[in-house]
Amino acid sequence: MERFQPFFIWFGESALFFKQFFVCLFTQKFEWRQFLNQFDEIGSRSLILVGISGLAIGVVLSMQFNATLARFGAESMLPSMISLSVIREIGPIITALVVAGRVASGIGAELGSMRVTEQIDALDVSAVDSFNYLVVPRIMAGIFALPILTVYCDFIAIIGGYIGILIERNITLQEYISAAIRFLGPDDIFPGVLKTTVFGLIITFVGSFNGYKTTGGTVGVGLSATNAVVLSSLLIIVAEVVLVKISILFF
Repeated sequence: MERFQPFFIWFGESALFFKQFFVCLFTQKFEWRQFLNQFDEIGSRSLILVGISGLAIGVVLSMQFNATLARFGAESMLPSMISLSVIREIGPIITALVVAGRVASGIGAELGSMRVTEQIDALDVSAVDSFNYLVVPRIMAGIFALPILTVYCDFIAIIGGYIGILIERNITLQEYISAAIRFLGPDDIFPGVLKTTVFGLIITFVGSFNGYKTTGGTVGVGLSATNAVVLSSLLIIVAEVVLVKISILFF
């Protein structure tokens, strides 16, 4: 039983951290300036990385699907397959994993450094609620930024699919777009976008928790950043499985 004790301690601290987030969100003054700064850090500064990933995904999917559909003489379905695959599953999960690698580690390292250098303690001594000032805006920024980044990634990936098709055969952009949206509906778009709010919560919560609870000096800062990336990526994959089942039941 003792071997599971660290897990139960971590789980209890995470639950209390999550509770504290909601208490501060609804009882404390919201730090809008910090929110906007973090929204820019998470959203705007992830555009290039997310865009490159989306473009690569679209090109690869196009080339792979084209070879498969050619066996059945169904090449005309390629744009629809790309758009449905990207919007429903691939776009959201890839966006979340890419952002997790960049943002979770950054938050963990930043807050961890502030903890070991006693900057967080200094805020508390100065009558500033460090949790409300540092943690709440980051989590809320992640929740709102991830859906926007996902839509952006989906768009770039669909354009990448068009580039991939052009490598194999000629097709006009208008024909490609018409075929890509032919079978798309709200039931395909909304679940893929809405679930990324959960991914944004996971990324920023895990990064903030690991950074805010850092101990052990500079070594602890490195561990916090590493653990934030690993744990957030794992939780995103687990959440994806659960959310896919929920989306099937309700959409």
